Amino acid sequence: MRDWLIGLGMATVGLIVSWGVLVLLARRLPPGILRDLAAFVPDCVTAVRRLRRDPRVPRRARVAIVVAGLWVASPIDLIPEFLPVIGPLDDIVVVALALRYAARQVPRQVLLDAWPGEPRLLLRLLGGTVASPPS
Repeated sequence: MRDWLIGLGMATVGLIVSWGVLVLLARRLPPGILRDLAAFVPDCVTAVRRLRRDPRVPRRARVAIVVAGLWVASPIDLIPEFLPVIGPLDDIVVVALALRYAARQVPRQVLLDAWPGEPRLLLRLLGGTVASPPS
């Protein structure tokens, strides 16, 4: 039992150290697409949290946003997170689909106000067809 606990402790320390290295490397990325991708999932989580509390977001859009937030927070993924580059792909797709769904029901400015990152990324994700809210 002791050997198992030591192995688990070493694995935990290794995971935390690797996260720290990844954070340091992400901060050193030059401006561009790689830096934008590194910030995309945290920006999505922040936007989901803000939109979930916004009274201007209709119930259906809020439900889609909450489901996307739960998907990102869930430890169960279609593609394991530890795989380089493609690990967070399923999270990105689910959040992108939820934001596009919400964009059909929420004014564009509400989404832009909730988005903490570079606005051009959100605008590119939403595309050109964002409807005004239903009357």
